[in-house]
Parts: sequence; structure tokens; C-alpha cells
Amino acid sequence: MKKLITIISLLCFYQTFSQTTKDTTTHLSEVVVTASRLPMSIMKSPVSIELLDARAIKLSPAPSYFEAIENLKGVQLLTSSLGFKVYNTRGFANPTNVRFVQLVDGADNQAPHIGAPIGSALAPTDLDIDRVELIPGTASALYGMNALNGMVHILSKNPFEHQGFSFQQKTGVNHLGDANASAQLFTETSLRWAKAWNNQWAIKLNLNYLKGYDWISDNNQDLNPNGNASLGLLGLDNPAYDGINAYGNESSNRQTLTLGGKRYSVARTGYTEKDIADFSIQNLKADLTFAFKPSANSELNYTFRMGYLNNIYQRTNHFRLDHYWVSQHILTYENKSLILRGNMTTENTGDSYNIRSMAENIDRSFKTDTQWFKDFSTAFLASTQAGITATQALKDARIKADGGRPQPHTAEFEALIKKLGDINNWDVGAALRVKSWMYHAEGQYNLTEEALASWKEKYGINVLLGFDYRMYQVYPDGNYFINPVEPGKDLTYYKYGAFTQVTKSLLDNKLQVNLSIRADKNQYFDWQWNPRVAMVFSPTDDQNF
Repeated sequence: MKKLITIISLLCFYQTFSQTTKDTTTHLSEVVVTASRLPMSIMKSPVSIELLDARAIKLSPAPSYFEAIENLKGVQLLTSSLGFKVYNTRGFANPTNVRFVQLVDGADNQAPHIGAPIGSALAPTDLDIDRVELIPGTASALYGMNALNGMVHILSKNPFEHQGFSFQQKTGVNHLGDANASAQLFTETSLRWAKAWNNQWAIKLNLNYLKGYDWISDNNQDLNPNGNASLGLLGLDNPAYDGINAYGNESSNRQTLTLGGKRYSVARTGYTEKDIADFSIQNLKADLTFAFKPSANSELNYTFRMGYLNNIYQRTNHFRLDHYWVSQHILTYENKSLILRGNMTTENTGDSYNIRSMAENIDRSFKTDTQWFKDFSTAFLASTQAGITATQALKDARIKADGGRPQPHTAEFEALIKKLGDINNWDVGAALRVKSWMYHAEGQYNLTEEALASWKEKYGINVLLGFDYRMYQVYPDGNYFINPVEPGKDLTYYKYGAFTQVTKSLLDNKLQVNLSIRADKNQYFDWQWNPRVAMVFSPTDDQNF
């Protein structure tokens, strides 16, 4: 984040309760559920797990709990933009990290078409966060093949236990001393309201709105510095220049030209990212929960989450997300033994566009590649015949070939961005028009909690069974996704899996042996098996190996 200074400050925090409550003391919670899918002491977890509870979040100097997670042991935070952050805890990762799972209250909130979460778009707000549990290693034995790089489980506050109204305002300034932009205001507003009736019905509402101006990608380092090194053309003299944050001059936009008996690698001029992208950020997210307790030990709840994004998003290319929507409907039933959950995630990329394709096709809109390289060659030969050096002739040829080229920040240029951003074909346009859906059903049953409680009492055995089924549906946009068999018809595929976990206590409960195995089947691949064996030895309450 070169030349970026961000100052975030809490301005206001107000909380009121609709009923009288007794003063309580918040203690550090040591009970986690993510490690074994059952509540247990963090010190006796069968795998390494990190915990960030509400108290630790309040004490953290980080702007939000999402940034505070980065301070947990073994966590790397990939920041592609101010509105898009991705975690990694193990192995190599890209800016989306599809091998890392993010759960919110047990539900996977990945965006269907990329198979990874869009940062905090569907995550709870600072006001609604209860705790974060993070496994910094593989969690595939219980959570499936996507959890190779680890997982984070974000748990929100229960409306039965945390009632009332809360408001939070954050304000700051960035781009101080930045040559590319004047100082910009950064604001984030959050509110939470929860109400319960007779400890049987409850409702919870969260709203969050973030607005600011993103850091500007302006790295001009040449990715192709040796393109013409054999001819002694280096640095600014290299006609095959390919800047990191410049587009339209990549390998697909280069040709090898034979000029004056020598072979030159020449790229089209391209445009910088700051000339094409809109770096303003507007992120709106909300969630609404209705909860019902049929009995003291059971709960049924429905949650709707939505995120609306305008920001920069990075994969292999950079994208400008405009009017991007992602939403999730979640229905959960839970009692002492059983958890059943079904959710549907919907994604619509709105008016988003591919920044690289935009640059390429603005260039091609005024002159085709064939014509541009022809004009370049003609101008070069004319200059050298007039006695101009080859190095200067290359620069003059570019100026001649670029004659009439649309200039950034003009009315013509902005009209082209709008026009090409609505053409859903990256050969001639730049639109990102993806619509996708994910349908997910899962459940787990603790066999020895009630049905076979005698096993647990007599033999010290705990048996957990679980399953999940996912179906993905993707609209073939013609760029990211193409249906070669049935053109125009939505693409669908499914995967399912199941797991068994057996825990056995030995040596007067001092030794805990945990055996897990999971099988996963993707529609297009063979069965994959993931076993896990773990042992925890606790000679005393304060010592665990």
C-alpha cells in the first residue's frame, strides 16, 4: 500500500437495553466448537486452534475484528483493496484463496462462482461479533476438500443473550501526501438491534455502510525488462514495456517486428490502471435473523444476509466491481444432538468489468492491432531512412501509431468505458456478467449425546456423524464460463461428503483419542478420503500435550 496512510478512530458508541439487566463480568471464553464440531476446552482441542473473543476484539488496536484476525498466530492477511481482504494460514495462496473456508455461524459464505468468500461482504459487523475461531492448518477431515489451507469460523451474538440497540461510527482520512489523489474521507457506520420475547422468540437486525477511496495501484515496474535486451534497449527505451499496473501491453498485445534487418519485440501502448479504474468504495451489508425456541434445548432460526459492493477486486486480472450483489438465505435447526442447516447463496456481478480487457479494447476501438503494428512499422522505417537513430525512431513510431488514440479523463474516454463495460465479450468489450447460485444442505448428529448416551457413560466414547451436499448453478457468461455442450444453458455441478468422528477417553479421562475420517465426491472426480488421528494427554488440568 505505497503512499497510503489510514487513520481510523472510534467517534461514538452507544448502547441501550429495553429491559433491566444485571451487571455481568465478561470472562475470556475457553470453549471452542470448530476444532471437533462439538463444544470443548480450547486446551484439549485435537488440533491447533486460535481464539479471538469479544473482549480481545475490544482491546485490539485494529480498525475492525477482520483486521484483528491477522494478529492471530500463523495468519497472513492478503489485502487486495481496502474493501477486499483474504486470509491464509498454510501454503501458497492467491488473492481469492479458494482453499480456505470462512464460516459464519456454521454456514459457508463463499461466493459460488469463485468458491471463496468476498472478504467480509457477508460477515457480521463489529457490533455483532461474539468470537472468532481459527484453525491455522488443514481442516479437511471434518470440513471437506476446500479447507486445505485452513478455516475461520466467525460466530455472531445470539439475540436471546445480547439484546438492545448499538451504534458505532468510524471516521478517518487516507491518501495524505499521495501524489495520485488528494486526502480522502473514510467512514464506516454500523448499527445493531436485537429483541427477545419470553425467551422463545427473538429478532436481530444489523446494518453496515462503508465509504471511502481505495489505495491506487501505481506500480510502473516493467514485467518484461529483457524483451529487447539483446538489442541494448532497456528501461524507457524498451518498446515491449509491460508495467505491473498497466494494461493492454501484455504478451497477448505484443508482436515481433522485423525492422531494418533486426527483430524487435513491440507492445501496444496500453493504459495505466489509475486511468481506467474507479477507486471509490461503497460497501453496504445487512443481515436479519428470526429465532424461535420450541423448547429450552432447541432453536430454529432463519437468517438473511446481503452485501452490495463497489470496489476493486483481484484475481489473475483486476476487476472493478460495480453494483455487485451477494446474498444468502440460511435456515438452521439445532438441539442437543442434532444440527440441520440449509442455505442458498446468490451472486450477481451487476455492472462490473475487467480492467485489462477494458484497456485492450479501448486501444482496439480506435485502431486494430493489425493496423497499429503496420503504422508503427511504416513510421519506424521512415524515421531511420531520414537518419534518425533506431532508439529514437522506435519512440517516434509509437507516437505516430498512437495518433488519434483516446486520452484518459476525456468525455470520449469515459463514454468508451461505459460502452465497453456493457459488452459481455472480452474480445471486444469488458463486462463481467456472472450470475451464480449455491444450494447447500448439511447436518450432524451426536449419536452418543442422547440416543446412545450409555456408550458415553460406560465406555467414554463419543460418536459424531455428519454429511453435506452442495449444488452449484452458474449462468454461462461466455467469458469465465462457457457451456460447450448446451450453449446458453446454465452450468450445474454437485459434490457431497460425509464424516465420522469417534472420541475415546482413557486413563481416567487423562488421555483423549480422536479419530476422524471424511469422504468427498465431486461430480467430475473420484472419491477423496481424509483421515485424522489426534491424541491429547492431560496429566493435570493445567497441562496438556
